[in-house]
Amino acid sequence: MKGSDILNHVDHTLLKATASWSEIQAICEESIACKTASICIPPSYVKRIHDLYGTKINICTVIGFPLGYNTTEVKLAETKQALAEGANEIDMVINIGDIKNKDYTKVTEEIHLLKTAVGKNKILKVIIETCYLTAEEKRILCEAVTNAGADFIKTSTGFGTNGAVHEDILLFKKHIGQNVKIKAAGGIHSVEDMKQFIEEGCSRIGASSAVKLLKDKASTEF
Repeated sequence: MKGSDILNHVDHTLLKATASWSEIQAICEESIACKTASICIPPSYVKRIHDLYGTKINICTVIGFPLGYNTTEVKLAETKQALAEGANEIDMVINIGDIKNKDYTKVTEEIHLLKTAVGKNKILKVIIETCYLTAEEKRILCEAVTNAGADFIKTSTGFGTNGAVHEDILLFKKHIGQNVKIKAAGGIHSVEDMKQFIEEGCSRIGASSAVKLLKDKASTEF
């Protein structure tokens, strides 16, 4: 697997609270140069990026981020605004409290509502924040994401107590539907980890360090 192959799977990410426009613009330029799958940035920057770069960049943004306990109505409004301003991909965070309350139907319905807003031609990824969940809750969420028609299940926000772990990818593969893809995110800081996640079946990698590690190694075999 070449460095360029890994970069093609990467959502080049900058979601820290202090992210400035100059930093956001820098990752846009890096994404174009390295041909990453997308950039994943705060919703407040979506319109500005789209106005400047147009279709040169695939814009992904986050909804209900990072804790997920916004009301469904707020998440829906955020989603609609992000789409109107130029986002092509939405990474939503589920309400983990609903899972702990065993209100699984509510979670499924919220995902379905946002996927309906996103439509068939754009992508919805569902962040389940695995570090807070039991194995049984992860399995139930695989079913919820599948039944709701989302495009991806995603491990983590990167703001929880832990990020992506390989055991969770194997669990996802066992329980998600055939039309659901996997995104590993959070705490991925080595090329070896990125490669392993891809080999395990991840279609996307959320990482802030991928470009730094690989931008001069596009033709290198790993």
